[in-house]
Amino acid sequence: MAEVILSGSAVPLKAGMQFRRRTLWILAFVGMALLLCFLAAPAFAQAAAPPTGGLNRALNAISGDGRPLSLSLQILLLMSLLTVLPSLILMMTSFTRIIIVLSILRQALGLQQTPPNQVLVGLALFLSLFVMRPVIDQINQTAYQPYGQGTISIEEAITRSGAAFHKFMVAQTRQTDLKLFADIAKTPAFARPADIPFSILLPAFVTSELKTAFQIGFLIFLPFLVIDLVVASTLMALGMMMLSPTIVSMPFKLLLFVLVDGWALTMGSLAGSFASG
Repeated sequence: MAEVILSGSAVPLKAGMQFRRRTLWILAFVGMALLLCFLAAPAFAQAAAPPTGGLNRALNAISGDGRPLSLSLQILLLMSLLTVLPSLILMMTSFTRIIIVLSILRQALGLQQTPPNQVLVGLALFLSLFVMRPVIDQINQTAYQPYGQGTISIEEAITRSGAAFHKFMVAQTRQTDLKLFADIAKTPAFARPADIPFSILLPAFVTSELKTAFQIGFLIFLPFLVIDLVVASTLMALGMMMLSPTIVSMPFKLLLFVLVDGWALTMGSLAGSFASG
């Protein structure tokens, strides 16, 4: 019986390992795409004029006199830029909105350290993987598999990976935020969303995500604020002004949150907010 159980669990375990391996390659593609976008500095999606030099040309151009950098200096530069890539990748996904909403929810419940920060970050990370699954599947089909089969080059795979994230970010970004940063950069109007460069899309996307996260957090905060007001008014009417309303209202807020299945509602609403974007 034990052998049957172990053999049955081998398939999902192997599938999970393959998905994690594909995710690592996808993150590497996205990281290289960001390096190409910020080092080579062309507009993102000009299909008629793709970057001709690639990452090596971008690195060589930093020397100023046209001579290529030595291999050791190129490795040092890439390793320095890799420290920034995790932050950029987190900012390009749904992680920012999710972690802010979860933090506001914890504050609304009146809990300072429960759930702990590690738990909130873990929830935000895995929910972000769930939300970004269509993007990951698209990158796997259009970039990772063709590159693994040798049908496309690494630069083409990087470009396709960046295009998938670019489409997701544009769908979640407000037009007003895009116009704001486009006006600051003094760029002309874009004919189509694919023409928006990452240098404008990234700050506009983060600003839009912050606004959306605070809007959702405000709606979550309201019912708990009502409970605090009712408890504070009741204690004042009873003359118990020395008793902290926070201590009395916390059990009622926890009871309300559990009765309405608050975690499922919060997670489902966060995932649905991206589907409707």
